Amino acid sequence: MEFGTFLLLQSPSGRSSKEIYARGIELAQAAETLGFHSAWLAEHHFSTYGYLSRPVQLATYIAAKTTRLRVGTAVIVVPLHHPLIVAEEIATLDVVSGGRVDIGLGRGYQHYEFERFGYELDEGRKRWDESIDIIFKAFEGKPFTYNGKHFAFPETSVFPQPVQTPHPPVWIVAQSPYAVEAAVRRGFHVLTGGFGVPVSQLADYGRLFSKVVTEVKPRTSPRISVQRPVYVTDNEADLRDAVEHARWNMRVTLSLRHHRERVENGVAIPVPGQSEPAMDELLEHMFVMGTPDACVRQIKRLQEQVGITHFNCNFWFGDLEHKRVLRSMERFSKDVMPAVA
Repeated sequence: MEFGTFLLLQSPSGRSSKEIYARGIELAQAAETLGFHSAWLAEHHFSTYGYLSRPVQLATYIAAKTTRLRVGTAVIVVPLHHPLIVAEEIATLDVVSGGRVDIGLGRGYQHYEFERFGYELDEGRKRWDESIDIIFKAFEGKPFTYNGKHFAFPETSVFPQPVQTPHPPVWIVAQSPYAVEAAVRRGFHVLTGGFGVPVSQLADYGRLFSKVVTEVKPRTSPRISVQRPVYVTDNEADLRDAVEHARWNMRVTLSLRHHRERVENGVAIPVPGQSEPAMDELLEHMFVMGTPDACVRQIKRLQEQVGITHFNCNFWFGDLEHKRVLRSMERFSKDVMPAVA
């Protein structure tokens, strides 16, 4: 089992960009010190839900501040960019990091963000397949032309080329059966989970993943990973408070996903759902929180029911204080990782 840590760089209270980025960089460096395999960076725009608009740029900086930690994106929102630029940025990061890159790619899910770039969400998703084709053509290291419905260009050579061959590991964020199957059929790894997705749904994805792998028999074996909010504590009051910080992320995520978001002066507002899970339900089905034993039980459950070999920890959510995030990471490294590695 490999363990990653996920950085959204959110701030419900609208803290300064300088403070938020300093926290994110320190957490990535702490992840390396504590034995984590990777740090994953999200891409979001135009609200305090996520200050990280250029994940590859920050990943490049983190790579320079670390020596072993793999750096990844979870995800680059591909339809918001020209695919040749995406290919160039990925390859540049792979070169300067010495081949320590995992790349997460996604279609995007926020009408709010797409509208502000002048795109319709559905229109952007229609460019997905062509974009993916172009990115991986670019990694072949040969001149190529392209003539598609959405992109067309004459003979083009892309520099630099990635140092990992044939390209860095590719993960597709999948939150539907269609996305899981499409990722496997292309031979990509699958990253799923996040806020608001119960274990039962992840288990369905795991079964579909295994079924399609058996059918397709891809050249290299794809992997499946789950991302969860994680908090390790023995104190009940501390746990209850952490759950409410995570609930902020869940409310904003789901409101943005279902196009019922509220953003006021750039501040993302947590919109409650019509029927929200109680704390006990969140802890049992959606979060990995509580004592070390409780966290071990939940991760082993994901191993058994979903088939994960990588677990991505979201330690920093809501306005959780920095020292509490670091303490939770340290407890996880010491008391949880050895029991499930």
